[in-house]
Amino acid sequence: MKATAVIPAPMVAVMVRASRPGLNRMLATAARVPAGTRTRQVRQTIRTLDYPSRSEQVRGEWVIGGRSGIGQVRPDQPIIYYLHGSGYVVCSTRTHRGLTARLSNRTGRAVFSLDYRLGPRYRWPAAGDDTIRGYLWLLEQGFAPDRIVVAGDSAGGHLALDLLGHNQRTGTPQPAGLALLSPLYDPTFALAQAYQRTGRARDPFIEASGAGAVLRLYTGDADTDHPRMRVVLSPDDGLPRTLIQHGGIEVMTADARAAHDMLSAAGAQVRLQSWTDQGHVFQMFGGPAAREALDDLATFIVGTPP
Repeated sequence: MKATAVIPAPMVAVMVRASRPGLNRMLATAARVPAGTRTRQVRQTIRTLDYPSRSEQVRGEWVIGGRSGIGQVRPDQPIIYYLHGSGYVVCSTRTHRGLTARLSNRTGRAVFSLDYRLGPRYRWPAAGDDTIRGYLWLLEQGFAPDRIVVAGDSAGGHLALDLLGHNQRTGTPQPAGLALLSPLYDPTFALAQAYQRTGRARDPFIEASGAGAVLRLYTGDADTDHPRMRVVLSPDDGLPRTLIQHGGIEVMTADARAAHDMLSAAGAQVRLQSWTDQGHVFQMFGGPAAREALDDLATFIVGTPP
């Protein structure tokens, strides 16, 4: 059997830091922003989750599509709270601006895209804490939870599930809907690695072993059974309606199915879509399948009643 070289974690971290700017530029160029898109940056101080006497910033941007019909963002409007993917170490609100703008155009809703902290500088659960803080900030601004749809791709899908778990534990009202694109369910990447070994994954974007090493730059030595790592929601009739989309050849197919099964077991109304011959978060890029998938997402989001 041919031996597989194992790259030391410090070297992986150096490689990620060095490649991140170029990768982010490439993704931002590939997922072009539609003409007429407007953005407004947010840097808002809010209390911390664990130490109310201290404060942290909520960082992100409002994205308003040029064809959305939206003038100013107001708290009485329905909105999308978007959590970008990244493996927890790359990407940003800018890399995903093309995707969030298209969602805004299709739904007629403003999108608040969160800029959360990334590894390897920040470790688990920093990004999850930022996600929860961003949701609480939206509620403080007057946005009603039943007029918020949370959407996220890849690692952003895991952040969305972590947010639902926090809301259950604290009695915080859940959002009206949840839209997950190729969601990460298992941050150890064991599910994805096992699925890749079956030979059914032909993902053009992700190789499971390498991606697992990148994820560990964020998860570190976190307890793999911690409820914020492997999210399992309690049965609850207040969970949001959910749509999950994944590519038919992607390595994270098992994660999408696991997220579906967990939500379904907890009582959520959840639908799983598999898109033939598509890879990881194919919705970011052009092509008929991406457009059709975004149309389905928009129909789901707009059809989520308050």
